[in-house]
Amino acid sequence: MSLQKGGSAVRRTKPPVANILLSTVILLLSLLLSLVIQQQFQTQALIPAIFVLAVYLISLLTDGYLYGFVSALASMMMVNYAFTFPYFKFNFSIPANAINAVILIIVTLVTSMLTTQLKRQEALRLDAEREKMRANLLRAISHDLRTPLTTIYGASSAIIDNYESFSDEQKKQMITSIREDSFWLNRMVENLLSVTRIDGGGLRLIRTPVAVDELVDSVLVKFRKRYPDQAVELSLPEEVCVIPMDATLIEQVLINLLENAMQHAEGMTKLSMGVHPDGEFAVFEVTDDGCGIEPDRLRDLFTGAAPLKAPSADSRPRNAGIGLSVCRTIVRAHGGDIEALNRPRGGAMFRFTLSLKEDP
Repeated sequence: MSLQKGGSAVRRTKPPVANILLSTVILLLSLLLSLVIQQQFQTQALIPAIFVLAVYLISLLTDGYLYGFVSALASMMMVNYAFTFPYFKFNFSIPANAINAVILIIVTLVTSMLTTQLKRQEALRLDAEREKMRANLLRAISHDLRTPLTTIYGASSAIIDNYESFSDEQKKQMITSIREDSFWLNRMVENLLSVTRIDGGGLRLIRTPVAVDELVDSVLVKFRKRYPDQAVELSLPEEVCVIPMDATLIEQVLINLLENAMQHAEGMTKLSMGVHPDGEFAVFEVTDDGCGIEPDRLRDLFTGAAPLKAPSADSRPRNAGIGLSVCRTIVRAHGGDIEALNRPRGGAMFRFTLSLKEDP
């Protein structure tokens, strides 16, 4: 499917061959149904309505005005040729036949215009929602990017301008801060690239069977490089569980969820990650026993518009919007879904599903 711009909206369109084939099939089915009604019930009263319905469906399921307009003309010709006296001849000299043809064309053209307009309005609505989400993401990351950049610039400038004034321990602390903020910025850029590539249709998922144990091991290796002192309790299936996925992107989802808990779950003493099969899906869960999520922010948590808490003076930005938005985009690109909820015993749980089928 290609992308077609109409005004400010961007909507997916079918190839011309698909539109032509769909229109032809619907018209042929309408013709066969009309012939059956004519033979079984000896009446032509319902036949114009059948072709009006056919043109409505064609206008609804195809792109633009052309296919509905051509289908309206074809329907008029079919009704006049096969279902209007004299049968199996074109005859517009009889006033009744001419009036019926004009009415059929008007009705079908109006129907085609209305359905096309509805589709355009829907495309505009989806485009507006997409732009709103992008605006929310930009607002969510503006402060997040500015703070570590300020820290990096300030620490590096201090070292360059006053190198001899600092002790070795102070220099080490500032350099460590630069490294940590640089790592955080790199993760932010990776998240931004992923969400924009998938949302823009530029990323083609390569789903290959991946064993859950291998995926989790890779996630933990990367997570422990950043948080070597944080233990993660695991709950994995006893039997080998293989899931079709883009392993790199799903690793990014799990790392984002684990890092989200580290940054926002105040008071956390236990961090857990689990995977279990549930019918045709594999369910991934990341849970903590921290402060939980404020209920009024649960709804917009994955849109980039819902900061978990206001940033404190001595902390890194506390808006999880971009990371969680990336998680939702990646999971939905895999045909799954993701949700966040507060646990009854305290803390938060992030849960997402992936299909166990090869082609969800």
